[in-house]
Amino acid sequence: MSRQASKDTNAELSVRRLLYAAGLRYRVEYPVPGMARRRIDVAFTRAKVAVLIDGCFWHGCPQHATHPKSNAEWWRNKLDRNMARDRETTEHLTAAGWTVLRFWEHEDPEEVAARVRAVVGQRLAELTGR
Repeated sequence: MSRQASKDTNAELSVRRLLYAAGLRYRVEYPVPGMARRRIDVAFTRAKVAVLIDGCFWHGCPQHATHPKSNAEWWRNKLDRNMARDRETTEHLTAAGWTVLRFWEHEDPEEVAARVRAVVGQRLAELTGR
């Protein structure tokens, strides 16, 4: 587990490169306001848009999640806690006025970046009244 990247994964870097190339500026590993030890992968603080790119194994992707056979009960509990923490974080950010966008690591970075650009643009337009 210690060799697994918890930040700056290939999926995150691909999306971030596309967003940066499109002229968007963001914060990386931004602390979740009011929640200790939780981070937003890509945060647009002015627009209050949180982008979270979840790994298929660690966050229970319905298409690609696997279930280890060795120490199965421990892993099931661990992964269930991860998914519960994801829901709690999303609910907390939404209650604080953030728009939360969650994506799976297997999703096409171009499509993810396009969706993020659209939502950030919409939120900024709402803030400026355009």
